[in-house]
Amino acid sequence: MVIDIKTTTTTVLNGSLKIDAYLAEPVGGGPYPAIVVIQEIFGVNAHIRHVTERLAHEGYVAIAPAIFQRTAPGFEVGYGAEETKLGRIHKEQTTADELLSDIRATIAYLQTLPSVRRNAIGAIGFCFGGHVAYLAATLPEIKATASFYGAGIATMIPGGGAPTITRTRDIQGTLYAFFGTQDPLIPVEQIDQVEAALQQQHNSHQVFRYPAGHGFFCDARSDYHSEAAADAWKQVKNLFQTMTDE
Repeated sequence: MVIDIKTTTTTVLNGSLKIDAYLAEPVGGGPYPAIVVIQEIFGVNAHIRHVTERLAHEGYVAIAPAIFQRTAPGFEVGYGAEETKLGRIHKEQTTADELLSDIRATIAYLQTLPSVRRNAIGAIGFCFGGHVAYLAATLPEIKATASFYGAGIATMIPGGGAPTITRTRDIQGTLYAFFGTQDPLIPVEQIDQVEAALQQQHNSHQVFRYPAGHGFFCDARSDYHSEAAADAWKQVKNLFQTMTDE
């Protein structure tokens, strides 16, 4: 059954910073589990809004905060070479501490909504957002995380320091990671490292590998892979269903 939804733009306050966000909620009923949707380097664009809406249709309150708010309010671009270059410029100005602070603020906002189950919060992210989602999984409030093709998890962290993979020990909830084995941005060796780290820490996890390139879940990108995207969405629904069942 497809659930009717309502959508709106809203503002998440993080101290003096006002973060633009796209919110999608089921109409009536609830309270529902909630999902933080973390953008690619292209902003809270049509693809990210669509994912947010898809989650709401499945029975989740979903919100996509603008993680480039500090450097580029209202940032939204397409997938061309120059737009990709611009998005990377803003990505390189982020830090792990600021990103986690913004996600904490987003979680706090969700927990004020009467439509949200306060103890059932998840996260999903794509591309750079997949990396940020892996970071977000270390927050104690996050019960389930879907990380899509997060480049650099094994090799770096936004703002500098020990790579994000070293924080795997802090992940308390369930994490599903999705990768394309033909992704030029994420060598298979790095996928292996992420999976090994999750296994070593005995995290509740699954790692899914598809014969696809980078961005395979997004039907607006040249690397879109319909079969991989369909299976990944099925796994995402299974993952977040665990919060509903609790």
